[in-house]
Amino acid sequence: MASNIPGLWLMSWYDVSVGPNLAAYNFVRKTARPEIANEQNAIIAPVSHCGYKRATEDTIVGERSMGDARLDYDALTYAWFDYFLKGEQNGILETTPKVHYFTTGSNKWQTSDTWPPSGAKPVTYYFASAGNANTMYGDGALTTTTNDKDQPDKFVYDPMNPVTTNGGGFCCMGSYKPGAVDQRQMETRNDILVYSSEPLKEGMEVTGPIDVTLYVSSDAKDTDFTIKVIDVLPDGTAYNISDNIQRVRYREGYDKAPVWMEKGTVYKVALQPMQISNYFAPGHRLRVEVSSSNFPRFDRNLNTGDNNYDEATGVVAHNQVHHSQKYPSSITVSVVSH
Repeated sequence: MASNIPGLWLMSWYDVSVGPNLAAYNFVRKTARPEIANEQNAIIAPVSHCGYKRATEDTIVGERSMGDARLDYDALTYAWFDYFLKGEQNGILETTPKVHYFTTGSNKWQTSDTWPPSGAKPVTYYFASAGNANTMYGDGALTTTTNDKDQPDKFVYDPMNPVTTNGGGFCCMGSYKPGAVDQRQMETRNDILVYSSEPLKEGMEVTGPIDVTLYVSSDAKDTDFTIKVIDVLPDGTAYNISDNIQRVRYREGYDKAPVWMEKGTVYKVALQPMQISNYFAPGHRLRVEVSSSNFPRFDRNLNTGDNNYDEATGVVAHNQVHHSQKYPSSITVSVVSH
């Protein structure tokens, strides 16, 4: 059902819902009456939940500097409402871009008529290893081709000892700090698989959706798989850009009945798209972490196949990520050339 009212969409990269918000923004622009579709403006800032006014000449989000991320939100908001509610002919629609977004890494505001920007092209990296991608010291890699042989990476997910939240996009979680935080300490855990590209010879701007497809197996009836997308600097600092999760029982859709796993069977799991705008400078690496928990950012899966919310103990799951021509686990990013 179309929403036929004008919309001013304020979002931030390190909030809980930028992906669904951009999906809704695009839906309205596609389904509303043409004149209303033209009255939709989106702003995506590099801050945490409701953190627009905290942007300064050197905006720090988590631990990473975003540079000068200031924008006159008050002037834009008042002018937008003055036009639509008071009828003031202030030219706001002519002077405001359809999408005004901040690119981290290059730390600059950019504009576009669409999301993703026109010209964004999908580039796919495939997961690879010799079966030992555990921790940042493992042999996990991101490559442009698939392997002939499947050498799955294995890890143990114990819901009583989950991977803890370390930065990311969320709100209202007490002492947990949102934003970009160095992930290297977390990447010493054996229940985190780490896949990294070679250092980039040329810079790469990734602006738009990120799609991740995993081929997985488990000895549990149900489990989760988590994803974290990371920008690795030449000195090794690993800043998280976005994250996601998929409960495997809902791999066929959240509007369908749960589908359980069987031991020894490999399942395709496509995660809902993440959205980012980040410039990976020359010498940086694109990295993906895979695990089965990011707690308390996401509730733990106790792996029992039951409700979880009324249970006190969980089942240890022995999980695997497969990668080969037959099982092409991959990440597809949207690359923009200027």
